Amino acid sequence: MKATELRTKSVGELKDELKALLRAQFSLRMQFSTQQTNKTHELRRVRRDIARVQTVMQQVKANQVGN
Repeated sequence: MKATELRTKSVGELKDELKALLRAQFSLRMQFSTQQTNKTHELRRVRRDIARVQTVMQQVKANQVGN
């Protein structure tokens, strides 16, 4: 997921995306801890996507306050 794609979404859509990513992160952590998967690269990808969504949300918030 790219930041440019995220910037086109509304705040509600970003919150939904963040919630889905957090659930995916939890699921991957549980699978990894119970040794049901060895796809550690997926954990890294999801963690970075979470950071991207949070960054875009902060930028939107800053733009709303600035205007």
